[in-house]
Amino acid sequence: MKQGSHKAFDFFHRLRYRFYHKYHIYQERKGLRLLLEQIFLLAIIQGLTEFLPISSSGHLILLPQFMGWEDQGLIMDVAVHVGTLGAVLFYFWREVIQLTIGFFNLVTGRFTKQARFFLNLSLATVPAVILGSLISYFGLELRSIGLVASTSIFFGILMYIIDQRSPQINTFKEMTLGRGFLVGCAQALALIPGTSRSGACMTMGRLLGFERRDAARFSFLLSMPAIIAAATHTGIKVVQSGESLITHELLIGIGVSLMSGLVAIHFMMRWLQKSSLTPFVIYRLFLGGALLLWIAFA
Repeated sequence: MKQGSHKAFDFFHRLRYRFYHKYHIYQERKGLRLLLEQIFLLAIIQGLTEFLPISSSGHLILLPQFMGWEDQGLIMDVAVHVGTLGAVLFYFWREVIQLTIGFFNLVTGRFTKQARFFLNLSLATVPAVILGSLISYFGLELRSIGLVASTSIFFGILMYIIDQRSPQINTFKEMTLGRGFLVGCAQALALIPGTSRSGACMTMGRLLGFERRDAARFSFLLSMPAIIAAATHTGIKVVQSGESLITHELLIGIGVSLMSGLVAIHFMMRWLQKSSLTPFVIYRLFLGGALLLWIAFA
């Protein structure tokens, strides 16, 4: 290695060391629980897996267990989900404007095209809200590796069969209230870790004969009210417990998941123009099989 290159490498190494050292001191003073590298990795994985049909909740459960970290908890989970909400708002800003117009049209009694769009998305959110409330009320624990493995395999196979056999005859304009509600029922199933919210919605969209890209588009838009509902519910619980909703940890998580979410949305919308969901099915089968082997020999 040349002397100049060696000096440059040494400079950046010292700079990185000083940054992490100061950040760790800051953590101790503020009582922060997660390290910077943990937050970045959690946020990147959430941003990518929220929109790839491979289950974001499943990966957020697996990551701390395999890395030997303390579970990041529901607050950080919600924070990185809020970041992905921002990604949807940025990428689909035109649709967001139409939804806003539709809301005001509906309030003023005008049943316009935008009002039907808003009503469709609202109705499709109801199943997830009801099932989520029931899970919270009964205190069901769904954060296990075995469950993630099983659902990854089962819904991966189901996704492959439906995607390969269903025609692509419907576009986004054919998304009626009834069809939207069925997609919403599929979204509710994704409260089970490993299922994948986007994967379940896309699978139902394909079963209803929608083009892959339009099935993904409705799935991504449907994530907005679901994330808002989950964030509001958890936020109320956090406030009641006396914890802070605004910390440096959460702000970093939101920002990083927003950026990685934008990358994932752009990739999926381009990929589904010409390609199928098969690569994601293969990943799900590999992940589920590896987890089952790990459980068996652990």
